[in-house]
Amino acid sequence: MDFIISTIISIALGALAGWLAGKIMKDEGSLLRNIIVGIVGGWLGGFLFGLIGLGLGFIGSVIGACLLLWLIKKFKK
Repeated sequence: MDFIISTIISIALGALAGWLAGKIMKDEGSLLRNIIVGIVGGWLGGFLFGLIGLGLGFIGSVIGACLLLWLIKKFKK
């Protein structure tokens, strides 16, 4: 049961981080895209900030999602 609740919370926070990153980067995407970008961006932010010894939590997720959106824009061109 704890796994299910943790997964739902992760998806909700990922969606919020992806939505906020979309607003910061002026990139309007669908809810599904925001969820995916937020979750992957959260992992990316946690990984990168973990390498330098910082644990930024939600802020790191938003920064990671912004970085991911920036990379998507660069490769899309």
